[in-house]
Amino acid sequence: MKRIAIVEYGMGNYHSVERALRHAAPDADIVLTGTPEHILAAERVVLPGQGAMGDCMRTLREAGLQEVILEVARNKPLLGVCVGEQMLFERSEEGLTDCLALLPGEVKRFSGPMFDESAGPARLKIPHMGWNPVRQVQPHPLWDGIADGTPFYFVHSYHVVAADSTLVYGQADYGYAFTCAVARDNIFAVQFHPEKSADDGLRLYRNFVDWNP
Repeated sequence: MKRIAIVEYGMGNYHSVERALRHAAPDADIVLTGTPEHILAAERVVLPGQGAMGDCMRTLREAGLQEVILEVARNKPLLGVCVGEQMLFERSEEGLTDCLALLPGEVKRFSGPMFDESAGPARLKIPHMGWNPVRQVQPHPLWDGIADGTPFYFVHSYHVVAADSTLVYGQADYGYAFTCAVARDNIFAVQFHPEKSADDGLRLYRNFVDWNP
């Protein structure tokens, strides 16, 4: 039985992720934990996150889990979700926060004329919230059984800007094209919420459980 640890550090929709994973993979041992030993003992790890980046990074460090995530990223399948994706990059404009620097790039707020009040009724609201089609920029085992252009559920004001285009595996549009899925080696991460994305979100979680990078 595969053991999957969901990292609990005080800033995430842990129980929604846990329920979705249990539904997608009833044959797996799902552990919701903030204990380093339990996370390191798991075969694969999910890093969720929500809220302000500064608070997420602070609580992760105060929980003594930053080095644990860095260790996991060296040799275990790691799935980042929402702010958990953003945390993998070098820094964020949100609070000018230093992040985990596992992937090159930064996190930026949606910006541009289409988001200004001067745009009038055509103005796009922040946060970006709701269902949005995702283009699969590159094939990946976590896309198995999920059609290109499938909508997933988003709630966010910031998005990652990867310094290396080869990291980009999914894009969506909100005023402009933005990266919403990244991958490298044993890491895969998404801006959207699979646990709020119906059957296709569950399929992505199941694909993660079966993935052997």
